[in-house]
Amino acid sequence: MNILGRAKEVLDIEAEAIRDLKRKIGKDFKLAVEFIMSTKGRVVVSGMGKTGIIAQKFSATLSSTGTPSLFLHSAEAIHGDLGRVTADDVVIIISKSGESDEIKKFLPILKKIGSKVIALTGNTKSSLARFSDIVLNVNVKREACPLGLAPTASTTAILAMCDALSICLLELKGFKAKDFAFFHPGGSLGKSLLLKVEDVMRTGRYNPVVHEDESVSSVLVKITQARAGCAIIVDGKGKLRGIFTDGDLRRHLKSDRDLPRRKIASVMTRKPVAINKDKLAAEAMHILEQRKIDEVPVIDDSQRVVGLLDVQDLLEAGVV
Repeated sequence: MNILGRAKEVLDIEAEAIRDLKRKIGKDFKLAVEFIMSTKGRVVVSGMGKTGIIAQKFSATLSSTGTPSLFLHSAEAIHGDLGRVTADDVVIIISKSGESDEIKKFLPILKKIGSKVIALTGNTKSSLARFSDIVLNVNVKREACPLGLAPTASTTAILAMCDALSICLLELKGFKAKDFAFFHPGGSLGKSLLLKVEDVMRTGRYNPVVHEDESVSSVLVKITQARAGCAIIVDGKGKLRGIFTDGDLRRHLKSDRDLPRRKIASVMTRKPVAINKDKLAAEAMHILEQRKIDEVPVIDDSQRVVGLLDVQDLLEAGVV
C-alpha cells in the first residue's frame, strides 16, 4: 500500500465532493436561508450517528454567529425531546439516506407541531425528502472509504453545506467581530473585544492615590501597603496631577539626600500617560507596550482618578 498516495487520493475524493456541491446550490438553498432568517423561533438541528455529530457542530456554529439554535438527537426526539420544538421553529434534519427509522418516526409529529422542515440528504427521493418543505441535495459520487460504508466524503460535503448556510446567515444578519466576541467571552477574541480597563484595574487599598502636599516618605509607605509599583498624585478634586514610580525614586535618591522629606509634588512625573476606564483592556496593553511602562493611571471622563492598571493585571486577565 502506498500510504502517502492513498492519503492524497482520500483528500482528492473529499475535495471533489465539495466542488460538486456548487452545482447543487440553487433556489432551494436561497429559500432555506430565507426560512431561517424569517423564523420567530430557533433553528433545531437533528441527526443520527456521524451526521448527528455534524448536526451538533452546525447548531453550535449557528448559535455562536447570531442564530439561536439547539441540537436535537434523533433517537432522543422520539422519547420526549420533541417537546423542545415549537411551531415557530425551523427544523433542519441531516441524514445521508433520509430513511433512518428514528427520523421517520418523528416526521409526522413535526407536521402536527407545525414546524418548517429543511432536509440535508443524499437521497432526494427518500421519506425525509418527501416530507420536508425544502431539500438540499448533499449527495456525493463516492465515499473515500474503499468499502463505501464509512461516511467520509459525504460527511465532509454535509459539513461544507452547513458552513455555507451559516456564513450566509452571518453576513445577512450583519454579524460583526464584536458580536462574535459577545458569545465568546472566555476566548482570546472575547477578552480583546469585550474586556474593559475598569474590569481589571486596581481600586481601593490596592490603588495608592495621594495628594500633592504629602511627603515622599508617606507616599512610599502607601505604595508598600498597596503592593504597587507607583503612586498616583491628585489635586483637591481628585483629578490627575502626576505619578511617582520606582524609577522616579531611584533617580532622585542618587542626588537628593533629603528626598524622604520632600513634597511628592516636587519630584513626581507630571502629565503622565493615563487611560480612560471605558477603554478596552487590549488597547491599554498596547499603550503600555508602546510607551514601555508597567503602570498607568485610570481616569474617568472628568479626569478624576478611579484606578490603577498594572501590566501584571492585564497578563493575569489573559490580555496579550
